[in-house]
Amino acid sequence: MANHKSALKRIRSNGAKQLRNKYQHKTTRTFVKRLKETTDKKEAEELLLKVTSMIDKLAKNNIIHKNKASNQKSKLTKRVAAL
Repeated sequence: MANHKSALKRIRSNGAKQLRNKYQHKTTRTFVKRLKETTDKKEAEELLLKVTSMIDKLAKNNIIHKNKASNQKSKLTKRVAAL
């Protein structure tokens, strides 16, 4: 267990950040899944904008790697274009 006051605070803040990151990542994965299941092109295009924004935010905050974000956006864009 940590002995310093600052270390105890760091443990608490890391836990809060981990919880927030997990929530954002899970929410994004849910929207990606919803986008993949969509068959309506108009609805898919609207969802794509939202999902792309969410993926960019995850990459910006280093929750996912920037290359993974780029690959996901590319694959989803191709999928929507094929509808």
